[in-house]
Formats: sequence, C-alpha cells, structure tokens
Amino acid sequence: MRVGLIRVLTTSDRRLLHAHGRLLQETFGFTVTSRCIFDQPSGVYDEASLVAAAPKVVQLAREMAAEADALIISCASDPGLAEARAAVDIPVIGAGSAAAAAALTFGGRIGVLGLGAHVPGPISDSLGERMLVIDRAEGVETPDAFLMPAGIFDALAAAHMLVDAGADVIVQASTGLSSIGMAEVLRHRLGVPVVDAVAAAGSMLISAVAARELRKA
Repeated sequence: MRVGLIRVLTTSDRRLLHAHGRLLQETFGFTVTSRCIFDQPSGVYDEASLVAAAPKVVQLAREMAAEADALIISCASDPGLAEARAAVDIPVIGAGSAAAAAALTFGGRIGVLGLGAHVPGPISDSLGERMLVIDRAEGVETPDAFLMPAGIFDALAAAHMLVDAGADVIVQASTGLSSIGMAEVLRHRLGVPVVDAVAAAGSMLISAVAARELRKA
C-alpha cells in the first residue's frame, strides 16, 4: 500500500522527517512517502499552532493524494482531518483519533502521556471519564523537545507517575514520542500496554482501506 504521511513538524533533517514512515514500513510493510508542512518548526502544541497547521495539512493532502492509496496525518491533534477527508477521495487517518480508538480496546484507566497536562481534543473527546492525566506544571511544551535528553527523561518520569496513579494502559498523545521510539521503552519498563499514535494510525488504515475495497466490490 502506498501511504502519504503528513508531518506537522517542519524539518530539513531527513532522518527525523522519515522516522514515522520507517515505523510504518517496518510494522505494516507500507510504502511511505513523507512530507512536512511549512513554517512550523515546533509542530502543533497549542490552539494557535493547531489552527495554523490545519490549512497547510489540507493543501499537502491535495498534493499527495494522486500518488497515494491513503494518507496519515501524523499528529495527535488531527489538524485539518475533516477538511482533508472532504478534499480527497482516498482514506485519511488522524493519529490522535486512531490512538484513542486503540486505547479504548483495553480495559481500565487510560493514562495520557503527552505535552505536560495538555490533551489533544481527539483524544480527550474519545476517552472521556476513562482518561487519566497527571497535572504537571512544568514539562515538555512542544513535540520537538522530546528529541532532547531533558524531554526524554520528562516522558519517562511522567509515564511512571501515570502508572503509579492507576493507569492500566498508556496512550502517547504526541507523535514526538513516536520519533524516539518511546513506546517500546515504556512497555519494557512499565509492563503495561502502550499505544503509539503513529502505529495506531497504521493499524486503523488497514481496516479503512479494507472497508473501502469491500464497498467497491
């Protein structure tokens, strides 16, 4: 399957740009083309950056649709998801809503690990009362901070706090954590299921494409 991957963190670092694509290729065997929107070097991290990203995502979706079987918006806030779906005639999956759906398949409390106490709308709307968030006054504020040692240590500490507070499963509410392979580290350290948003989007994409093919048949 040819997948167009839309990154909302602007970067010229090819290793970082293709990090999520490599995860999807290794996990699902997709052929992935990754492109990033312009002028957002810290990605999406608040309402203003979310609003700014949405039209850029839609434009990139239009540009990539002709050479892809499906698209993934690799951001837990799903910027421009509804608009992108309306603009193209192939499946479009948002990493945030996919991660929430995957987390709900597990029982118990769902600990949200992301940017401080901020929870992206697609995740908070879906998880409702099952959501567990640790109120951290200080913590990672932008997705690119997870690329630094302080951001990595912050994520590790927050994950331990979530489990200590009663989380039965952890959902990664920032795809910045996907860039550093945090999910596998946490699974080994904590012994609980950890949902990676990018991998969840890949899994949902397989189901979406299969359903689409059935409708065509």
